[in-house]
Amino acid sequence: MSEARSYPRHVKTEAGDIEIRLMSPPDEPAVLAFGKALPTHDLLFLPRNISQPKVLSAWVKEIERGAITSLLAVRGGTVVGCGTLVRDPHSWSPHVGEIRMVVSLDVRGKGVGRALSQETFALALGAGLEKLSVQMTVDQQAAIALFESLGFKAEALLRDHVRDVDGKTHDIVVLGHNIAQVQAQMEAYGLPGAVQH
Repeated sequence: MSEARSYPRHVKTEAGDIEIRLMSPPDEPAVLAFGKALPTHDLLFLPRNISQPKVLSAWVKEIERGAITSLLAVRGGTVVGCGTLVRDPHSWSPHVGEIRMVVSLDVRGKGVGRALSQETFALALGAGLEKLSVQMTVDQQAAIALFESLGFKAEALLRDHVRDVDGKTHDIVVLGHNIAQVQAQMEAYGLPGAVQH
């Protein structure tokens, strides 16, 4: 698993051909447009409101600093999804990464989210992380099902954890995936290549 993943990658989905590539500073305007087009409720399972220019600028600085890695799903020159891997090697949890993902309404249910989440998961494997977490509002059933299909399991429910622009609170579910445990089980069954990229 020492080889680095190369980008851009191209995937065929029901939404058409999608390019998955690393986000970089020149993408800021396109990602801002993507964020502004998202339903407000979808922004709630991201820690910050990516439809705000100052939030996006801070995000790009974190990418440049190497604190986060973000992948963009691009169709016809337009950003239709974003998957981010966040990790803090200086925290008490350097072995844990958090996945943050959102896709535009018009490509949902068409394989874009799955391709993006699989690529983000592969980045986490390549980074040697042992555990992953992802969080979203409890009503995001399709997103929850997608991550459960990748082996994530519900670990926590945070009641009234986020507040939307109208002041209404929403519960957040936290899903986790113990990569190290799954890898050990696969190796025990003679399947070490099953989770490699």
